[in-house]
Amino acid sequence: MDRLEHISRFWPHMVVGFHFLAAVLASVHALLHKRDPRSATIWIAVVWTLPALGPFLYLVLGVNRIRRRAVQLGVHKTFSRDVPENLGEPEHDGAEHLKHIARVVSRVATQPLTAGNKIEPLVNGDAAFPAMLAAIESAKKSVTLCTYIFDNDASGTQFVAALKRAVQRGVAVRVLIDSAGTRYSFPPITWKLHHARIPYAKFLPASVFTPWRVATINLRNHRKSLVLDGQTGFTGGMNIRHGNVLADNPSGAVQDLHFRVTGPVVTELQEAFANDWAFSTNEILDGEIWFPEPKECGDIIARVITDGPDADFENARWTLLAALAEAQTSVKILTPYFLPDNALVTALNLASLRGVRVDIILPAKNNLPPVHWASRAMWWQVLERGCHIWLTPPPFDHSKLMIVDGHWVLLGSANWDARSLRLNFELNVECYSRAFAQEMDNVIAKKMSAAREVTLAEVDARSLPAKLRDAFARLFSPYL
Repeated sequence: MDRLEHISRFWPHMVVGFHFLAAVLASVHALLHKRDPRSATIWIAVVWTLPALGPFLYLVLGVNRIRRRAVQLGVHKTFSRDVPENLGEPEHDGAEHLKHIARVVSRVATQPLTAGNKIEPLVNGDAAFPAMLAAIESAKKSVTLCTYIFDNDASGTQFVAALKRAVQRGVAVRVLIDSAGTRYSFPPITWKLHHARIPYAKFLPASVFTPWRVATINLRNHRKSLVLDGQTGFTGGMNIRHGNVLADNPSGAVQDLHFRVTGPVVTELQEAFANDWAFSTNEILDGEIWFPEPKECGDIIARVITDGPDADFENARWTLLAALAEAQTSVKILTPYFLPDNALVTALNLASLRGVRVDIILPAKNNLPPVHWASRAMWWQVLERGCHIWLTPPPFDHSKLMIVDGHWVLLGSANWDARSLRLNFELNVECYSRAFAQEMDNVIAKKMSAAREVTLAEVDARSLPAKLRDAFARLFSPYL
């Protein structure tokens, strides 16, 4: 009893001491690592005013970087990191300024520009899924698949069946799914992958029940790629879920864009997967079956831009800023989530003030209402400087695309929000080609023809309760 009384007497002091130590450590980390002094100030206030909970919240939500070393795979030995003399078709004038974008991205991205690529758009799961499944069926040596969401539904089952058949005929298959992405359906698709003996891994399988991984619980691998025999690739913004197949009138239908890629840039897609796979499993994918000799297939100059809370931090953000700074005539942005930070808002407005036509195309009805509310709270910031916002009708459009001056195209997985640009692991492809840009411009033009333009007067006319709701939602924009 005396021992218990002794412990009970000192227990409150131990709790206070623990909180003090945790608060000091969190405060020091915030002071040293938070770039925005306002963010550092807020976090320090949180860790000191919320006993125990404050330091825990900082660990989960405030520490948004991880350290990982890229695996040296011995590829790209013949690729030049110099900016090509002609970015696209040399017979066209007016593209010289785009070299400045290429130079900026060459300094922040790990991959070089490659010539001789072909990129084909695949609209919705109606076009993308059959093409991807056919490619898996025809694979002879290797298949690598990385996705954020892999639902256990009709489409997910088709992919599992195709991957199983590939394994059975001796193809080396690797599947990487984000840990959070496996929870969008129940039971998770990993059960079927396991029973089909398909090699798979979950990226950052963190939870509150694994304290040693709690600091990564807010991070996501949002990348989407499929590479067959190291020569044909698919990438874009599309998850594997039946809601993308609009012909079947699914509940929760989603419009989206995906792309079939051939040419040397496929090697960069494969390298991005190999690094993620090595990080998740410690298995090194190297050799001819994963990295055959690249073959030129088209006339698009392209490169993969990986982005994430690691050595690739803010690569996508720097790319967007560089493109906006160099735009001379037009900027077209298609994104489902639009929550840009102050620097991007300023860059958009500066482009508009310079006489550049800036069109931002968003879904009229978002699949995440709080994101829509938070986004709407800041529309006035770009509308008042002459940017144009368009709202496309349902079904929800998850497509991601950016076109600058009818020549430069950015496609991939990243959205215009803090989660994509600071927390997620993303994969984008920048492309230089007037013909491809025109093809993508036609895709956007078709969407805009059915959209309605939002005016500043309309945004200002929202009711006070709506304005308050939207403004409150925006407070949480870094984590939406």
